[in-house]
Amino acid sequence: MRKILVPTDFSENAFNAIKFAIDLFKYEISEFYIMHAYLDEIYNHEDLVEESDLEKVSETVSNTSKTSLKNTLEAIKAISPNPKHTYNIISAKNLLIDEMDTIADNKNIDIIIMGTKGKTNDKKITFGSHTLQVIKYVQCPVMAIPENYKYTQPKHILFPTNYLIPYKRRELKLFCEMASTYRAIVDVLYISTSDKLSLRQKDNQKFIKEELHKNTLNFKLVNSKHIINSIYQYIKENNIDMLVMVNTRHSFLEDMIYQSTIDEFGLNLDIPFLALQNIKRY
Repeated sequence: MRKILVPTDFSENAFNAIKFAIDLFKYEISEFYIMHAYLDEIYNHEDLVEESDLEKVSETVSNTSKTSLKNTLEAIKAISPNPKHTYNIISAKNLLIDEMDTIADNKNIDIIIMGTKGKTNDKKITFGSHTLQVIKYVQCPVMAIPENYKYTQPKHILFPTNYLIPYKRRELKLFCEMASTYRAIVDVLYISTSDKLSLRQKDNQKFIKEELHKNTLNFKLVNSKHIINSIYQYIKENNIDMLVMVNTRHSFLEDMIYQSTIDEFGLNLDIPFLALQNIKRY
């Protein structure tokens, strides 16, 4: 059974991510956890003036959260009465990142799916701060869905890699099964100024071939030093409809996230983006 966590702030963008998750896994027996963490909302509430107001405001925000989650669940069942899917709603007096990390660990979540922006994110920023924080700190694969993205089956997926990291079998299996469901073609892109691979890189390339064996793989080379520009150009020139990258030390994605500020994250994506975490999970 696939276990999927979808956080919501009850925005249109968050519900769009929920719809995407339902469509993406419509053929799989899946358990969804729809979660709202509201601790920030308590402290930002307009009625919280004195410390004595805290209990009353907390109760108000908690009740609103639970009611909104129930309404969201009714809306989900109205648009997708899929017998393969079951749903759980979680209202948590906690910070978003902390609660998601706890649920991912306790429920053994396979993948988190979320919108790239929430209610408060700057419209000029491609990835909202919450999305990047989740990718950086929550120990679980994360798929980010762009604002207003309309679901299409993933048919052509880009997987950039430098072949320097030993991939984790569980995460590649998730990728493999998700892509093979739609008979997607996967372009494995190596961006380098050299076309030669070390023995270590060759071993990691072989592991990718073995773990993605259900998929049609195209191994590509782009001769360049500019990773972000090369990925973005490849997406546009090859009609890519999903980007998959790995977030770990010495990876392309780490270079992008950790060497730039959140507001300057340079990959202007208008397609779904799956960040694998390359951690050992059971």
